[in-house]
Amino acid sequence: MITHPNCKINLGLHVVRRREDGYHDLETIFLPVPLSDELEITPAPQLSFEQDGIPLDSDAEGNLVLKAYRIMQQEFGERIGPVHIRLTKHIPFGAGLGGGSSDAAFALKMLNGLFDMQLSSSKLCRLAARLGADVPFFIDNRAAFATGIGDQLTPLTSNPLKGWRLVLAKPNEAVTTAEAYRGIVPREQRGAHDPLQGDLTVLVTHPVDEWKKLIVNDFEPSVFAVHPRIAQAKEAIYAAGARYAAMSGSGATVFGIFDKDCDPGGRLPKDLPIIGQFEY
Repeated sequence: MITHPNCKINLGLHVVRRREDGYHDLETIFLPVPLSDELEITPAPQLSFEQDGIPLDSDAEGNLVLKAYRIMQQEFGERIGPVHIRLTKHIPFGAGLGGGSSDAAFALKMLNGLFDMQLSSSKLCRLAARLGADVPFFIDNRAAFATGIGDQLTPLTSNPLKGWRLVLAKPNEAVTTAEAYRGIVPREQRGAHDPLQGDLTVLVTHPVDEWKKLIVNDFEPSVFAVHPRIAQAKEAIYAAGARYAAMSGSGATVFGIFDKDCDPGGRLPKDLPIIGQFEY
């Protein structure tokens, strides 16, 4: 069985407050993006794992795909048999694209099918939440407004990117989630937000040309201060004609929303690699 776990971008990201459990309540819109890894899981005499493509900075046991397998095995015992897992990475890590989370969610769905577990999406989401805050999003894998730690999902009636061209660019930088959170002062602490407002879903109804003034990623100021090349990437995408540009998640990928007939490739700096370009 082979699947292609896709990544996501965050359209707006509000860090609302720090929770007593150490996590943060967020507001964001998750949008699926076709840039994908390749994941193959097949029955085998014993568990094995291989990874190729983009090298990762963790060993096999630290990989979320193997952790997804372990969770399924802990939950259902011998009903989950040994498998061979091959993961080919195309989605960069430390990029704010949720590639590892997507791999984990797709692994849960594949194991569910491979061993005929007949688990519902809600059950898979509960298992996914044990692997990471944004893993549940990739179970249904559709545009959604996310609250809580990113695990409480309300599907959008339409994808805000429909009719536009999306360009992903990633400077040669990596930002860890822990690093990004170190520079954050939550909105509630600043007296800047009503956490029940859910205003991102209202903002995306405005014309895309107005999003620059309305839709923000709260991680940008602190991340840009430490990684100025990411800030420069955002400026370069605007200079290439984007109607809206922002950092995705905690970085380091920056995306731009362009008119569908606009190909910005030749107008971006040569040292700013485009890692994906898609029409919606």
